[in-house]
Amino acid sequence: MRRVSTADLLPGMITAEDVYTYNNQLILPRGLVLTDRTITKLEFYSIINVRVEDEVSEEFSSSSVSSESLSYSEKIKKSPQFIEFKARFDEEVPKFKNMLDSVAGRNSDLDLNSLLDCINEILSSSDGYLNVFDMLHNMRQYDDLTYVHSINVALICNVFSRWLKFTEEQTRLATLCGLLHDIGKISIPETIIKKPAKLTDNEYTVVKKHTLEGYNILRTFDIPEAIMNAALMHHERCDGSGYPFGIRNSKIDMYAKMVAIADVYDAMTSARVYRGPMCPFKVVEIFESEGLQKYETHFIMTFLENIVNTYMLQRVKLSDSRIGDVVFINRSALAKPTIKSGDEFIDLSTLPDVYIESII
Repeated sequence: MRRVSTADLLPGMITAEDVYTYNNQLILPRGLVLTDRTITKLEFYSIINVRVEDEVSEEFSSSSVSSESLSYSEKIKKSPQFIEFKARFDEEVPKFKNMLDSVAGRNSDLDLNSLLDCINEILSSSDGYLNVFDMLHNMRQYDDLTYVHSINVALICNVFSRWLKFTEEQTRLATLCGLLHDIGKISIPETIIKKPAKLTDNEYTVVKKHTLEGYNILRTFDIPEAIMNAALMHHERCDGSGYPFGIRNSKIDMYAKMVAIADVYDAMTSARVYRGPMCPFKVVEIFESEGLQKYETHFIMTFLENIVNTYMLQRVKLSDSRIGDVVFINRSALAKPTIKSGDEFIDLSTLPDVYIESII
C-alpha cells in the first residue's frame, strides 16, 4: 500500500484505511473503490492525502475514462480570451510568489495595493466576471499549488462579492482575504505536506496550524482585521465541524465565510490527470448533499445559484446519454435543473438516478 496526494488520486484506486475528517467523522471506509465523486468528496473535506492499495480495481482502466467532459474544456482552451487570460496568469504567478515569500519571511512590508495589482491584471484580460470561472477551470498545470490556489480563491472572491452586491471597498477586501488566506502554508514543512507515508497525529496538528501560522504572520502588519481573520477562520464551519476552534455561525468572520466557500470550490473544480475540469453541476450536487448547513445560508445559496445560472441555456449531456439544453433552474435542487431535449422537458429533480454528466 502507499500514501497518495488527493490531487493525484485516480478512479479505481482502493482505500487501504478508513478516511476521517480532522474531527474524526468517517468519510470513506477502507476497501472502497474510488470514483470521480468520492475523490471530489475528499477535497470537499480538505483531506490532503489517502493511503491506497497497490492494485487497482479491474472495473477501471485508462480506456474507461470518459472524454465527454473534455469537449467544453477544449472549446474554452482554444478561445482567444483563454489564451490572453493564461498569458496574464502565467506572468503574475511568479510576481505573487515572490511577494508572498518575502512577506512570510518578514523580509518586506505587506503592500496590499501591489498584491491587488496582480489580481487586477488577470481580471483585465477576462471577458466579463462570469467568464472567470470558465478560465479558472482550465488553469491547473502548475507546481506552486499554494500560490496558484490563492490567486484562484482571490479571483473567485472578487466575482462572489459582486454577486453579493458588495461595495467596491468590500470587494477589494474580499479579494485580499482570498489572496492571503493560505499564507500560513508557507510555514508548513514540505516534508509533512508531501510525506509519502501516513501522517502522525502530531503532523496532522501541524497541518491544521497553517490557519494560526497565517494569522500570526499577518497580525504583524497594519492591515484590516478581516484579512487576518480569513487566514485564521477559513476552515471553520457554521455547524461547528471546522478548525482550529470549532466555532459556529456568528463567531466566524463574514469574509472568512466567503473564503471558505471559494476555497472548497476551487479544490473541487481542479482538473485531474484523468479528466478535464469537473462539471459545475456535479460540484453543486456535492455541496448540496454534503451539507449546506456548513456554510452561511445567504452566501452559499447566492454562490451556487449564480454558478448554475451561468450555464442557463447551455447544452448538456445527461447520465442516460440524452442531450438537451438547461431551460429552468430548480431552486430547491440546484444541481437538478429542467432540461429541454427535443420536444421533451426533463425535470431532473424528479429523477434521482439521472444527472448532468457534462457540459457540451
